[in-house]
Amino acid sequence: MRLLLIEDDVNLCQQLTADLRQRGYAVDATMQGVDGAFMGETEPYDIIILDLGLPDLPGLQVLQQWRNKGIKTPVLILTARSAWHEKVEGFRTGADDYLSKPFHIEELCVRLQALIRRSSGLANGAFEIGRLRLDEATQSVFWTDSESGLDGIELTGIEFRLLRYLMLHPKRIFTATHLVEHVYDYNDEKESNVIEVYISRLRKKLGKAVICTRRNQGYYLDPDALQSQV
Repeated sequence: MRLLLIEDDVNLCQQLTADLRQRGYAVDATMQGVDGAFMGETEPYDIIILDLGLPDLPGLQVLQQWRNKGIKTPVLILTARSAWHEKVEGFRTGADDYLSKPFHIEELCVRLQALIRRSSGLANGAFEIGRLRLDEATQSVFWTDSESGLDGIELTGIEFRLLRYLMLHPKRIFTATHLVEHVYDYNDEKESNVIEVYISRLRKKLGKAVICTRRNQGYYLDPDALQSQV
């Protein structure tokens, strides 16, 4: 999942960027409201973390601009302001969640996971389709009906991001370009065939039938292939 972090505290911005990348997010970060507003309008983010007390453009104004332009990306407000009326104002402006500083990274991550699941229409608390379960904590995948799979199948960082994105949107066909935009951050160096390489690796680990190719269109995860033994 690709995430935009807008936070003006240098140390917190750097620490959050590192922590979130370790937890499987492709992170673009900025400490400026104007830059963040532009990035949120022009890049295909899956979720945004927005500080309110930005030096050049208030966070609520940034959020209002996005919502006025029809940008529906889930936004979690992260701020030192904790008064109830400020929270109400944030939700009325279009925020999806609100977390006050100081906070624990674990709470931030579970809130992000909940927002991502909700925006993708998943009601339960786990990434699970048929027999396939994705564990975000260990970045592993499990076959729920296999004793040999109890320890999970380890995934690399990109494999995890890619599989999580496909599981969030089963049956939806995505081009390689679209997938690159959602599993890599802006500064990552990307080979032209990088998605094809990681799709091939996931197929070797999960079976060829799980991720399908639609000729001249792209890739999709097939839920039907996860209902019976692969």
